[in-house]
Amino acid sequence: MSPAFKPKRLPGAARLQAIRDQLARTSSLSISEISGKLGVSEMTIRRDLATLEKSSDVRRTHGGAVVAERMVFEFSYAVRQRERIKEKQEIAAAARKLVQPGQRVILDTGTTTLQLATLLKDCDGVTVITPSLAVASELQFCENLTVILLGGMIHRGSPDLTGPVTEHCLELLSADWAFQGAEAIGTDGSIYNVDLQLAQVDRKMRTKAARSCLLADSTKLGQTALVKNGNLKDFDIFITDRGIAPEHLRFARKMAGKVIITPTDRQQTKQP
Repeated sequence: MSPAFKPKRLPGAARLQAIRDQLARTSSLSISEISGKLGVSEMTIRRDLATLEKSSDVRRTHGGAVVAERMVFEFSYAVRQRERIKEKQEIAAAARKLVQPGQRVILDTGTTTLQLATLLKDCDGVTVITPSLAVASELQFCENLTVILLGGMIHRGSPDLTGPVTEHCLELLSADWAFQGAEAIGTDGSIYNVDLQLAQVDRKMRTKAARSCLLADSTKLGQTALVKNGNLKDFDIFITDRGIAPEHLRFARKMAGKVIITPTDRQQTKQP
């Protein structure tokens, strides 16, 4: 039993969150199950489910509720953000050292580039160009930054904009750096994405930046995914973590312009 579902009377907001948490894990629940776990009446649970349905968190069924698509997406994205979070933060910290005040940077839609976005908040005069709603939301109140959110279609299942409109918007711009993630990196140096349209946008990003940097934790190496969007040879710098296997490090160093392994020491993180 989840700690949030101890049979004690929770305040209304906490009770709603407890229902969300349990549905995110089990997909469906009956009213009697929720009532028993929360120690409140079935009438109270019916009112709670009506509230959650209005916010598109759940969809009510006969005698219970199932998780709504929006909440499935939010839970899935939150899980991806937490995966190998320490490695992502270290990779982002190394990438942050490459960015100088006043530069223009393109950030793609990955969770590691989102970590980089949080570190750019104190960098004066930087212009951030991104198709990521998550990145734009993270930086929207930073008065020292200029944030350009690219237009496009919302990508199903993630807070990203993609498609021909996104590519057209990129055509109008230029940048000093493009920072990108990868779903997988093959042993031949191929960079993979799971979606064709996102892969096309990533390719376009690199053509609009003077320099490009790939951010990917070591678990991505030696893997493949649906769509090739480039090669390690396309990147000036590749940043990964010290978990990288020796054979993967050897081929990465042959292909990328420079490889940085995190956590970095002072010498490794000098401006290239």
